[in-house]
Amino acid sequence: MRSHALAAAILLSACALAAHAEVKEAALDHLLIQDTRTVHASPDKLYAALTDVGRWWNSEHTYSGDATHLSLKAEAGGCFCERWDGQSVEHGRVIWAAPGHVIRLDAALGPLQAMAVQGVMTFTLKPAPGGTALQFDYRVNGSAASGLDKIAPAANAMWMDQLQRLQRYAEKAAP
Repeated sequence: MRSHALAAAILLSACALAAHAEVKEAALDHLLIQDTRTVHASPDKLYAALTDVGRWWNSEHTYSGDATHLSLKAEAGGCFCERWDGQSVEHGRVIWAAPGHVIRLDAALGPLQAMAVQGVMTFTLKPAPGGTALQFDYRVNGSAASGLDKIAPAANAMWMDQLQRLQRYAEKAAP
């Protein structure tokens, strides 16, 4: 019985370490999700992985059901887009690209797109011992009628999954 309790404690500790993303603010009219983690890859390698979005994004969070239809053109004005069977979706637009350092997108993702809110997501990369410190911020603002506080937990869970997948991909494991 003690071995089961020890195994459960170890598993819970590992899950707590893996669960980085956090809702920092949530109100009817705004939300902020942040995450900081060390990725065992150089800033340039992490940036390249980040912009190869179709290789690590979870297909469950696409319109087509297939993340390989995603692309991200990493330059100002570049599209974070999904294209398939004559259809297309612009998930976001790059507003700042500094390879190996920062990529920022204007992006109201998924159901937020239909809510007339604005989302800005920023990935900041800095050299760190053992790899790169990745700082992620996703800020969403809208009217009080948006009810963003109710969406925050689901958005956080989605981002936690995506960031873990990105980290695994950048570190060369399958997402």
